[in-house]
Amino acid sequence: MIVDLPNTTTAKISKALVRIREEGGAVALGRVLTLIIASTLGHEEEAIEAANDASREHPMRVIVVSTQEPGSTAATPDARVDAEIRVGGDAGASEVIVLRVYGDAANDPESLVTGLLLSDAPVVAWWPGTAPAVPGDSPLGRIAYRRITDASAQPDPQAALHHLCGSYRPGDTDFAWTRLTLWRAQLAAVLDQPPYEPIIAIQVSGAAASPSTTLLAAWLQMQLQIPVDCELTTGPLANGVHGVHLTRASGTISLEREVPDIATLSQPGQPVQDLTLKRRSLRDCLADELRRLDPDDLYGEVITRGLPQLDDVVTQGTGV
Repeated sequence: MIVDLPNTTTAKISKALVRIREEGGAVALGRVLTLIIASTLGHEEEAIEAANDASREHPMRVIVVSTQEPGSTAATPDARVDAEIRVGGDAGASEVIVLRVYGDAANDPESLVTGLLLSDAPVVAWWPGTAPAVPGDSPLGRIAYRRITDASAQPDPQAALHHLCGSYRPGDTDFAWTRLTLWRAQLAAVLDQPPYEPIIAIQVSGAAASPSTTLLAAWLQMQLQIPVDCELTTGPLANGVHGVHLTRASGTISLEREVPDIATLSQPGQPVQDLTLKRRSLRDCLADELRRLDPDDLYGEVITRGLPQLDDVVTQGTGV
């Protein structure tokens, strides 16, 4: 069910929520958190769909604050808030409040959402597109336990990633890191197997548009204390992380993903294996991040300490 509330206020939205619960039986009981999605007008639906899917694992209230895109040359309309309330089949296991904010009404997003937050429930803020310069100091970031950005959605993903190094606050995370969960798990599993020889060289390759490749190299260098040769390629076929090569005295361990969702693992003295290594969807990344509401200390170390140490060894290449 979708209820439209044109030119409305937070107080009217709250009353409508109460009325919907009383009339339709939709309740907020069992909601474990409030997710605030800060989007731009016309670009909300993909994020809402991901949140609806993730809500089946994390029942929540979703508040979407959709404003005019920064730098837009469109005429600024009068201050106004148009709202939608989505419940039932249109909202997964959540209830979704979409606020389309125009004009000067967008100047204070914190006041727009404060009256709609679930009481005594943690708040997570997510910027699926352009994020504030310092998410933790932004109006929505200040009220959130966790703050989620996505460097890969920025015009220059590598520059956005390095900007996160200086803007990091405990509680921040980025989907460039979340997308590495399966890669990190597989590499850790390989290194837990004999022979337990030290790694003497590391090479990581991937697309220049993939901040995950850079973070993976920074994590490996920080964890193994070995300089990493990180090669970033461009071209029509350059996409995501391409592969990791870990060299020991007995040979090289190679984990390469040349086709979508399938990686090839090669180890000295063992048969080549094909492994499932899927590219993670927005839904997967969001659900993963919502499983923990405490700061991700490892991400904090990688983004603030590991990434600066990697800068001197990143090389650029061209994909075929």
